[in-house]
Amino acid sequence: MTLTYPKTIRNRPRTVIIGAGANGLAIAWRLAQAGCEVDVYDKGAAGGGATWSSAGMLAASAEAEPGEERLVALARESQAMWPGFAAELHAAAGMDPGYRETGLIVAAMNRDEAAKLEFDHNLQRDLGLNTHWLSAAEIRRHEPHLRNGVVGGIHSPGDHQADNRALARALLAAAHNAGVRVHEHTPVQGLELVQGRARGVRVADEVVPAEAVVVAAGAWTPDLAGLPEAVRPPVRPIKGQMLALRMDPDRPLVHHILWAPAVYMVPRPDGRLLIGGTVEERGLNTDMTAGGVYALLEAAWRAVPAIEDLAIDEMWVGFRPGSRDDAPILGDTTVDGLWLATGHHRNGILFAPLTADALSREILSGERIPELAPFRPERFQRESAEAGP
Repeated sequence: MTLTYPKTIRNRPRTVIIGAGANGLAIAWRLAQAGCEVDVYDKGAAGGGATWSSAGMLAASAEAEPGEERLVALARESQAMWPGFAAELHAAAGMDPGYRETGLIVAAMNRDEAAKLEFDHNLQRDLGLNTHWLSAAEIRRHEPHLRNGVVGGIHSPGDHQADNRALARALLAAAHNAGVRVHEHTPVQGLELVQGRARGVRVADEVVPAEAVVVAAGAWTPDLAGLPEAVRPPVRPIKGQMLALRMDPDRPLVHHILWAPAVYMVPRPDGRLLIGGTVEERGLNTDMTAGGVYALLEAAWRAVPAIEDLAIDEMWVGFRPGSRDDAPILGDTTVDGLWLATGHHRNGILFAPLTADALSREILSGERIPELAPFRPERFQRESAEAGP
């Protein structure tokens, strides 16, 4: 897939963006580059929500699921943008956003798991994705510290990573350098509507006027006061528990992004090894639980036994913004001047370049990008209409 971008800039609207995560900041940066006056509001620290909590995996190929062909194509489009996006961001921010081409390994620890992975690999092959089957000997050459007896797995050399926290810092700096005003710890009280049109937001009992309002508040998007029910997206928080272990950066135990049953491991150049994988429908519950931590450590130890000697560096909880169909919600709404950029689930970092380019170009041109049609907010309105009373 290659997006059909509008070529003409017709407007440079004053824009308010609600949410200073990776996608909100990236949209703001792009709009400011084009000459727009942009304000970004966040109830917490910039980059402190799902962006701060994520692992930063850019796994368009490994994430492929049956029936998600259009989503996979969109994800691959955004993944292909990442090298150029990271280089431009590095130059604009004066700091490294942490893009690393490490590749990804999916390991099967027994024959039942291998049979499941073979099904996944056949799907990836049918979709034309760049993945390769590894024998037991081959996978151990890629990851020598995998447990003896590992059966085999999949190598996805085009799936990489970005350091989510470094990315947030770089986007904040680039946005600031481009003239964006970022208001941290400043919650938006509600959307300001005038004759059914979005014309700004209310902040501290004052109206901040805007010609375009972008809601990029992740799992908190549906809670925005004043958002008409007809365009309120079906987004919910999906809790994930994570922890980081401390490896010797000169002798890391894991070299690639490593997926094993019920867990993923993401090595950072500084020696941190991020471990995650829980998917919990617990609302906005922030508790780290004994069961969650045990499940992560047991699954990681089952794949790489040597982690048992590593120190625990940090533990945290994050909330993925999940939509009803597990696809992002991108684009304009039936409320004039109102845009949504949410529902990215576990792929918010992956989709940041595409979300920023697509939404900023639509706002600037006033034209829709055809390839975004399956991912627009209106798809849920059509579902409601088809379901009837």
